[in-house]
Amino acid sequence: MEYSSKKGMSKIILVVVAHPDDEVLGCGASIAKWSALGYSVHVVIMAEGATSRDPLRDRNARVKDLLMLSESAYRAGEVLSVSSVKILDAPDNRMDSLNLLDVIKLIEKEVDRLKPHTVVTHHGGDLNVDHRIVYDAVITACRPLPNFYVRRLLTFETVSSTEWSPPGFNLEFSPNYFEDVSKFIDIKIKALSVYNSEMREWPHPRSLDNVKNLAKLRGSSVGMEAAEAFTLLRELK
Repeated sequence: MEYSSKKGMSKIILVVVAHPDDEVLGCGASIAKWSALGYSVHVVIMAEGATSRDPLRDRNARVKDLLMLSESAYRAGEVLSVSSVKILDAPDNRMDSLNLLDVIKLIEKEVDRLKPHTVVTHHGGDLNVDHRIVYDAVITACRPLPNFYVRRLLTFETVSSTEWSPPGFNLEFSPNYFEDVSKFIDIKIKALSVYNSEMREWPHPRSLDNVKNLAKLRGSSVGMEAAEAFTLLRELK
């Protein structure tokens, strides 16, 4: 499933996430900013995002939920002015049941199709298993081979996953790259509102209030009104 606009840009950014809403939670304001600056931003969502709520995966029992999430992803993409949104069909919160090589090959296919300059994905130490698998697959698919077109790799934090990892569990999120999103945080909130079924009330971390608070916190740490934080894994000039 894919939504596409017709705009073509010279610089291409690929955002690879595990679930519908991760793209907005992780870097929605930056996506809106990059789009406004003239970059062609493409979003690939690896898993369908609903069947983990049942003991066994049953897509037929979640047809309505899956359709709603797909529609929300496309609508959020329109709010953020992305060039395309593509949703694959990996099992929600069960991506560890897949062969990692198969996940890598799915991402390699999208990287080869789009030839992005920048690839953005999850932090590798998140509590959510799908986030960690997508991270592992992305950094493998984007290994720096000679003449490879991916020049920059960024990872983002995802509320209700990154901060829920206990000490010593995995990689700590240590941001070293910040996007000033002071003019775009309201667009992120609008896009998250499209994902109404996935958002929660304060003080849950996946609440609109907390998303705003985190943007202010990250911004204040680098002298900005609001920012989204990333770890820059690699940048090739």
